[in-house]
Amino acid sequence: MITSRQNPRIKAACALRNRSTREQESKALVYGVRESARALAVGAKPLECLWCSKYFRSDEASAVVDELRQAGADVVELSDDAFDKLAYGDRLDGVVSVFATKPRGVADLELPDRPLVAVLEGIEKPGNLGAILRSADGAGVDAVVVADPVIDLYNPNAIRASVAAVFQPNVVTATSAEVIAWLRDRSLAIWAARPDAEGPYWAADYCQGGAIVLGSESQGLTDAWLGSGMQPVMLPMLGVADSLNVSVTAAILFYEARRQRSIAP
Repeated sequence: MITSRQNPRIKAACALRNRSTREQESKALVYGVRESARALAVGAKPLECLWCSKYFRSDEASAVVDELRQAGADVVELSDDAFDKLAYGDRLDGVVSVFATKPRGVADLELPDRPLVAVLEGIEKPGNLGAILRSADGAGVDAVVVADPVIDLYNPNAIRASVAAVFQPNVVTATSAEVIAWLRDRSLAIWAARPDAEGPYWAADYCQGGAIVLGSESQGLTDAWLGSGMQPVMLPMLGVADSLNVSVTAAILFYEARRQRSIAP
């Protein structure tokens, strides 16, 4: 059992809160029983599991620790004092894990016929990115491309908000130019969410293969998404606000596409 807050393993795990360390070491810090279980379920490689039974809230915590051990993780018990240093804010459930990461690009994607793709350009808030990935997973989006990323996929808040959906093999990163070329090469439709678009989102035909494209809350989409063959769509705003939170917009668009596809002949 590790009891000291100054233990090198505790320090090394805490260092993964920094993006530069995550990228240099190709590792991600995953807080939580559910998140660790989901990362494992989608095929991510566990490297380490740090646990403290004092904070276990259910039998699921012990089961996940065992699953991580069986999957090859180095499992280490911590005292409550040592775990307190590692834990993220007040969100304690007794399990923190470290997973290996690797860069994935559009060339790594395998798409079905008539795919539904989501493109997220310049999303700047980890919570929004995670929430969109969770909605995409729930709506059955076939691939998510994080274009010109401002934050890294493996930000702890993004992992938690997505319930570890960031580890799905169909979530990749690319530049906007790369994504546009990739979409056009596959003759996929492009629906660009813009508050100044003339057509409402429900008027688009999401039954064909295509990509729903969303931009950051502060800047929206760049002019790269104004090209020919790109269909702007908007959500009508009938009050004072001029737009919804981008994660809410994403969920509405994803499920509208799913609705249309569910009733199409």
